Amino acid sequence: MTPREKPTPLGAALAGISSGVRSTGPWAGRRQLFVRFARVAETATMFTADALRNELVRLARRSAYHSVAICGGDPLGEVEFLAAALDGGAPLSVMLDHDGQRPESLEKLIKSLALVQVTLTGDEGEEVVSRAMTTIRRAAGKHVAHALVLMAKADPSDGRLLRIVEQAKEASADTAVVVHPTTDSLSEDRRWLLWLERASAVHGDVRLLPVLPEPTGTRC
Repeated sequence: MTPREKPTPLGAALAGISSGVRSTGPWAGRRQLFVRFARVAETATMFTADALRNELVRLARRSAYHSVAICGGDPLGEVEFLAAALDGGAPLSVMLDHDGQRPESLEKLIKSLALVQVTLTGDEGEEVVSRAMTTIRRAAGKHVAHALVLMAKADPSDGRLLRIVEQAKEASADTAVVVHPTTDSLSEDRRWLLWLERASAVHGDVRLLPVLPEPTGTRC
């Protein structure tokens, strides 16, 4: 082993593997297995790559699921672990839901993915958005489905959200853009209806959806 080579990690800290209905993005409403990486100060269990692979196979045999969601924490910070766990294929289609801040790491995992989902809030700085768009561009270059999800938590300006939609289209014309606004009733909030009209003129694949609430919906 050369000095630059890194051994495959023996394991990674996961907050758990659970089943649920996806609440956000283009696969909202789909029944999934959620593989969630632990965040700081969150209770975690160590999994080896073999243990994760075997557990996914076991769970997929017990019930019907649409796909597996890799999410939580910093998934691509454990890209070697994930690549080893998914090597040879997974029992279901796999999506990666993350912030898009490690585009250089995506290459090691992209062959195992059916969907690359980048989730932003809309109030990130330009450098963060730029890296996210690089991630989308790389997924498009490998002909893997890709989506940008905007969780408009901080109520960013209409113009800011439109600019991010424009950047997503520039990164790839095939980007599926899903916006989840913070409002109780989309039908009564004309701001979002007017915004969707403007956004649709910018990019042909923009959807405005409420977040599927708990306990039905599951979020990462």
